[in-house]
Amino acid sequence: MSKVKTAPASRGRRRRVLKRAKGYRGARGKLIRLATESVERGLAYAFRDRKARKRDIRGLWITRIGAACRIEGLSYSRFISGLKKAGVALDRKVLADLAVRDRGVFKELADVARGAGNK
Repeated sequence: MSKVKTAPASRGRRRRVLKRAKGYRGARGKLIRLATESVERGLAYAFRDRKARKRDIRGLWITRIGAACRIEGLSYSRFISGLKKAGVALDRKVLADLAVRDRGVFKELADVARGAGNK
């Protein structure tokens, strides 16, 4: 049976980890054991925070809509409830964009929500 040489494969694995750890401070970017731990932890944080970013952005949209609603004399919950009763199917991303960029249209939506909320 022929001898299997594992050096190229293991060197490749180490090189791949150290390439990902490039820019890490101190031994974390140089020594394979510390680099492996740091890279794995970094990948775990990246996976977790891709999900968290979506929650954070939705929170920002809600804050912007709420601030614009207060200017129009409505609470956020009454505004959203009124829009649903009126059958306006705009998501929070679009509503937040309108609140920031086009106050006139947002004012009209607030009037629609106010009217539908009284029914």
